[in-house]
Amino acid sequence: MISQRHLGRTDYTVTWHAMQAFSAARTPDSPDELWLTEHPPVYTLGLNRRAVAMPLRDDIPLVLTDRGGKITYHGPGQVVLYLLLDLKRRGLSIRQLVDRMEGAVIGLLAVHGVSAQGRADAPGVYVGDAKIASLGLRLKHGCCYHGLSLNVDMDLAPFSAIDPCGYRGLAVTRTRDLGIGADVETLGAQLIECVTRRLQAS
Repeated sequence: MISQRHLGRTDYTVTWHAMQAFSAARTPDSPDELWLTEHPPVYTLGLNRRAVAMPLRDDIPLVLTDRGGKITYHGPGQVVLYLLLDLKRRGLSIRQLVDRMEGAVIGLLAVHGVSAQGRADAPGVYVGDAKIASLGLRLKHGCCYHGLSLNVDMDLAPFSAIDPCGYRGLAVTRTRDLGIGADVETLGAQLIECVTRRLQAS
């Protein structure tokens, strides 16, 4: 069973610490949960901090977090979905989970007539050369937290002040610019259902 929590807009650090607390208190019988949220503007820097350039603007806070990966941006108009899962119980590797996460986003975009794909050299989902969804996870004791973000109708300008996910000059896009009229609430609800189906099929 997978429980869904629709949190609305939440502070990044508060939600991150709640994920840590949830994961630390898990038992073998704890249900898996998906948390759907949206954050105020924030840069987050994962554990892969080697040779990462700091943001070229200081009006947006930077949080050093414990997920994998490098630097990214979260802001209003972006769907964020956190996956708090017992991977050992589900018999899933991180690679298999990433495949399901990327597949859920690709499938969701396909429903809306947009062709997207993953890349072997850089986790996430891309439309052409532009990144539309980012992934980052933390694995501890066979369980994971953190998750993925999907750009819907957000201001993309803050991405230009960083090397998104560590890639200089990486283009980013959003569903609004791809002709998808659905808003954050609609696409968030669709995404959490897509991810749930792919996890239950594992």
